[in-house]
Amino acid sequence: MNKENNLDFETKHLPINYDTLAPDRSEIRLLLTMRGGSIVHCTLPPQEISVAVCHKTVEEVWYFIEGHGEVWRKQGQREEIVEVKNGVCITIPTDTHFQFRNTGSEPLKFLITTMPPWPGENEAVRVKNHWK
Repeated sequence: MNKENNLDFETKHLPINYDTLAPDRSEIRLLLTMRGGSIVHCTLPPQEISVAVCHKTVEEVWYFIEGHGEVWRKQGQREEIVEVKNGVCITIPTDTHFQFRNTGSEPLKFLITTMPPWPGENEAVRVKNHWK
């Protein structure tokens, strides 16, 4: 195998404090990135509501691990709200308007896989909020 095509193995433990706030105002703990995608740990505090956004070029898979909440997604005329909790997995396709809220008394926590990797702060575009 060509040594130039090999990537180093990486291992990372979940940071105690969040690294950054996402454009939707959720707390992001950066995990790992490879050529095809990246993964982060996201937290939304109890009773908080994110800001509604739409991604220009990336698609995401969200896997919920703690808490209770709701996610609103809209593509054109198609619109839905899904209840989320431990074990629920959803997709956020490119050009989907979305917003989420924590309906519980504990933090809402989930893993986000982004494909391709998150390109930077200009990726998320503000859209009209579903919830105030």
